[in-house]
This record gives sequence, C-alpha cells and structure tokens, in this order.
Amino acid sequence: MLLHTINAGSSTDSFRDCLRSSQSGDAIVLLGDGVYCALANSAARQALDDCPARLLALASDVFAAGIADRVGDVALIDMDAFVALSEFYPRQLAWY
Repeated sequence: MLLHTINAGSSTDSFRDCLRSSQSGDAIVLLGDGVYCALANSAARQALDDCPARLLALASDVFAAGIADRVGDVALIDMDAFVALSEFYPRQLAWY
C-alpha cells in the first residue's frame, strides 16, 4: 500500500510513471498543478479512472484552480484528511 501524491501535469513523465507504478490498494492524491488531471472528460482523467488506485484531490487546490465544478466525482479531501491518509499509508511517493 502506497500513497502517491501528484503535483505534475499529465504531459509529464512523473504522471505516466505514477500511473504505471500504482496498484490496487494504493491511493493517488492530486495537488498543486496535479489537480488539472482530474478534469472530467480529459485523457488524463480517463487514465486515472483506468488506474487501480483510489483517486482523491486536495480540495483547497481544486478550488484555488477554479475547477471544482469540472472534476466530477473525484473525492475532494481537506488537509486533515490528507494528514490522516499519510498516517494510514506506511509509505508515500511524491511525483513532481
């Protein structure tokens, strides 16, 4: 079980490498520029939906980007939930 954090756009090697290494039982949290990958009907979102990991996004970054109405059913989490995830998952891998 691994917690992945993506702070990179979908055109980066980091995004593609994260998807390739994600497994069932992992979670992916989109933050910073990574929240744009959650846009509904985008290729990045389709790739994330096809990934076996659980998908979440940091709500403050989604709202700051002005895309809250365009991310569909992605679970938005606050900082407290993010901290709880980091405590739950024994390892974390940050993708930039």
